Amino acid sequence: MPKSTRTPRLLGRNPSVAATKVLLRDLPTHARLDIYGGETLILLVLGSTIEDTICVDLSSSAVLRIRVPWPAGYAPDLAPFDVIEATLADDPEHNDLSQPEAVTAATLPRHVGTLRGRTVRKLLAKIQAPTDGPLLGFRGPSAPYWEFTGDRPSVALIVASRGPQLLRRREDNSTWVRFGWERDDVWLVCEDAAATRALDAARRELLAGKELATALGFKPHFLLTALGLPDDSHSKKVCVAILPRG
Repeated sequence: MPKSTRTPRLLGRNPSVAATKVLLRDLPTHARLDIYGGETLILLVLGSTIEDTICVDLSSSAVLRIRVPWPAGYAPDLAPFDVIEATLADDPEHNDLSQPEAVTAATLPRHVGTLRGRTVRKLLAKIQAPTDGPLLGFRGPSAPYWEFTGDRPSVALIVASRGPQLLRRREDNSTWVRFGWERDDVWLVCEDAAATRALDAARRELLAGKELATALGFKPHFLLTALGLPDDSHSKKVCVAILPRG
């Protein structure tokens, strides 16, 4: 039998929204998040790749990029709006100037539930990036790593001014998202595995509008954009996830 691509060690799955709200009811709130080794956080997942899991700390609304030590041969099995408990490593390695939100997890996160509806909509509206400049602070698809000083975010949850469209590039079979941001026509590699599967299932090279919503199973509202790890000394913009309103 082929080896599973899901991680059996990520235990404790509980899909009940009500149970999750009860768990979060007594969660303390903080104006800011102080990062230290051994800290345990309750987080809402926005998008997850092998490189990191982008989430929101539910106590402070701070956005984090959790670098999870996934076992070799397994792919991340976290979905948007999962609620997880993650313990940071003794040395969280909170020092990447191109990704100032990045921290390292000590072990695999524990799934504690899921959130939907008004709670998520309010949280996403709170962290939504304003349309007041170039996406992620600079124009173009990438920037040299040495230009980053840790003073600007590497994650932006946005609502596109036009689109989005989901496309397949024939040259390398890669998946892309095209959308408008201010006056820019933006094309980003899409790392959202669910979006790629939707494009495959539709057997189309381009999806937009109602066809895209049907393929995804929801009307796309947010795009989770981020800077990837440096490649040839450059950090490239990517689309980590296509998300509903909540």
